[in-house]
Amino acid sequence: MRQATAYDLGFAVGPRLNAAGRLDDMSLGIACLTCDDAAEAAAMAVKLDRLNRERREIEGEMQASALAMIAQVEGGDAYTLSIHRPEWHQGVVGLLASRVKDRLHRPVFAFAADGGKLKGSGRSIAALHLRDALDLVDKRNPGLLERFGGHAAAAGCTLRAEGLELFRAQFEAVARERLTPADLSQRIETDGELDPADMSRDFAQLLRGHVWGQGFPEPRFLGNFKVEDQRVVGERHLKLALSCRGRRFSAIRFGSADALAGEIRAVYRLDVNEYRGDSTLQLVVEHVQ
Repeated sequence: MRQATAYDLGFAVGPRLNAAGRLDDMSLGIACLTCDDAAEAAAMAVKLDRLNRERREIEGEMQASALAMIAQVEGGDAYTLSIHRPEWHQGVVGLLASRVKDRLHRPVFAFAADGGKLKGSGRSIAALHLRDALDLVDKRNPGLLERFGGHAAAAGCTLRAEGLELFRAQFEAVARERLTPADLSQRIETDGELDPADMSRDFAQLLRGHVWGQGFPEPRFLGNFKVEDQRVVGERHLKLALSCRGRRFSAIRFGSADALAGEIRAVYRLDVNEYRGDSTLQLVVEHVQ
């Protein structure tokens, strides 16, 4: 009998419930969770899965159009990025901002059109409190922001369409006051190297049984591997066979289908892959050098 884990809730159930709120009506997700009829709940789950697939397609198209804008920051000296396309979906700009922020390690706002206004969703790095940055932009430019709110890592705002360039300049100015060049260099913290003898399904299962989150992250490890085999799965993920000191490991790299070199230094976490009743150790590769 399968048991739901924190990973299942966070990466399988959560995105599907979230997609309903982004693209349709979040009450569908609430109804699915509270339904006591298995057949009705299954039908609602199918609708939620369909919405999540649609959300992924929309997000993929938005990311593709955002890539051209990234050139203005990559290799340049900008501290922030404020991006907009008229066709972008309001419900997905937050996800887009998060993806771009992770790629550039800079505070990012992505805006979608809403009539004559722009609704933006922002994501920030640890060194810049995003809500406080918006508060300073608002104080220095009365009337620019019609409304704003959020917290340190994520925030949103609404402004008139013609105010985007001013917002872009003022947000950049605030970031330059509060950040240093060193803040823009991403640091990846790990728990160090793990002996291959300790890389086991039982250890992965033990880690999986705990609840990890903000301020208490799941352990990540650092290691050198030979890439024995690699293939693209699901169009945007890389299934890997890695070896280290005579041991061979199954691994996966989510969200990147780019081919890897024959030898890599990787940050990874231990996970358990369940397939047709069998559970095996799987390394989830998160960063590669």
